[in-house]
Amino acid sequence: MQPPSSLSPSSASLPPYGSEHEPPFAGPPPQMVRVSLPTGRVWVTWVLLTINISMFVLTYIVSWLPGCRELGPFSFNCALLVLGWKDNALIAQGQYWRLLTAIFLHGSLIHLGLNMLALYVLGPQAERVYHSGRFLLLYLIAGLAGSVASYAFTPSPSVGASGAIFGIFGALAVFYYTTRDILGEAGREQLRSMGVLVAINIAFGIFAGGAIDNFAHIGGLFGGGLSGFMLIPRFVLIRDWYNPRIERETRKYGLIGAFGLLLLIGVLALMINPPVR
Repeated sequence: MQPPSSLSPSSASLPPYGSEHEPPFAGPPPQMVRVSLPTGRVWVTWVLLTINISMFVLTYIVSWLPGCRELGPFSFNCALLVLGWKDNALIAQGQYWRLLTAIFLHGSLIHLGLNMLALYVLGPQAERVYHSGRFLLLYLIAGLAGSVASYAFTPSPSVGASGAIFGIFGALAVFYYTTRDILGEAGREQLRSMGVLVAINIAFGIFAGGAIDNFAHIGGLFGGGLSGFMLIPRFVLIRDWYNPRIERETRKYGLIGAFGLLLLIGVLALMINPPVR
């Protein structure tokens, strides 16, 4: 993936003479100019990174407290259970909050590191495009969609932000697809690259022998893609001779659709009869 700054520039041609914006003088033929996408500042990504890292530290602390430390090599799993990993039997008994808390917990330092690296790279890109509030909403929707998919199809306990990370992939794919005429080949190349990365990760999960929760990844990917489609702003290239620019138009009913999707995910969670070990 290219760094977040790759989202900023886009090339556009000045309008030809004879258009409504024709300059009042003769001049050279139209030139390619570089215009910037109107994007927001990044802060939700840093908050999410902080929460995930803090929860990992808290998990270690809890694993050393009475009630967990006596379990020796299983003390960390005990702490994850206490703090809210996805446990189908407990969720079926009414502990639905575990569908959310599980996306902020991680099973090892490597698990945390890989997910936080992905969030560090992808999060700012998506947050600049969607803006902070909508980015947070789609992150949570994707994470919950991943948890619900895991709850529906996998009996094993699970933790991790990877469902939400896959949701960011889905949301960015929506962005690159909807702006393909503006970003040109650079945007299409980004879209192809993300497709390859997602396919590799899904394939790796298939051959990992159950060690990776692929259902959470796929659920998060669809949750992020659907919410991204609802929340993506409309970018319009204004081919004005004096002030070529890209304007950002917020979709009026996007938030209603996203909250409707969130409600649907909640209803599905209540209806599921999950597999239990």
